[in-house]
Amino acid sequence: MSINGQVIPSSPIRILTHEERIDWHRHTGHQLIYPRRGILRVFTTSGVWVVPPSQGAWMPAGTAHSHRAFGATEMRAILFDVDDEGPFLDRPTVLAFTPLLREAVTALTDDAAMPADTRGRLARVVLDLLRGVEAPQRFLPAPSDPRLRDVVALLENDPADRRTLARLGAAVGASERTLSRLFREEAGMTFAQWRAQFRLHHALVLLASSQQVTRIAGACGYASPSAFINAFRSSFGMTPGEYLRREPALRT
Repeated sequence: MSINGQVIPSSPIRILTHEERIDWHRHTGHQLIYPRRGILRVFTTSGVWVVPPSQGAWMPAGTAHSHRAFGATEMRAILFDVDDEGPFLDRPTVLAFTPLLREAVTALTDDAAMPADTRGRLARVVLDLLRGVEAPQRFLPAPSDPRLRDVVALLENDPADRRTLARLGAAVGASERTLSRLFREEAGMTFAQWRAQFRLHHALVLLASSQQVTRIAGACGYASPSAFINAFRSSFGMTPGEYLRREPALRT
């Protein structure tokens, strides 16, 4: 399928198995995506997010996107009319979900027999709750330069790869200086910052797959489990164990 995707209806609840994919598609309305269990990687033409059960993703109408589930994932989705005043009409974004927002989205997607006027009022409540809850961006921009894409592909194929940018550049036929410039220009960050974000993305995926901290550290290219725990705490404000206790649906 082309990256523009086909227009498909939005199913309110979809159960996805580990590593199941939903191919590129788009919707005629604005879509709110919420993984009530498990974790989703949400891909757009601009980049990729990792979305745990404490967050949701907003896709403006017509935005081409795809998904990949990690762990047994229960994806909830609500489609809003293009005339509704959504929170972020100009760009996809990830939103922090409060307990009240989770319950409102769950009610809207659970009850197909809900009267239309009640559904409309509750949908407006959801839109109101979404305003001002943008989550910290766990976002990896999609590079357009083929040399950057080759570097990203190498690391996607082996996240444990600890080669320097100079050695990765030698593998793809580009100098370290050129790649450094391209990362700043296209990703808006240094290679070290991009790699740190990439490792945390992969760590969240592995946490959803019930892997242990020691194994995750090695699989993500950290020098030691303590280095992984420190990086995770620096980004999320808690250890991986504390994160799992706050995200009980991540591995359900």
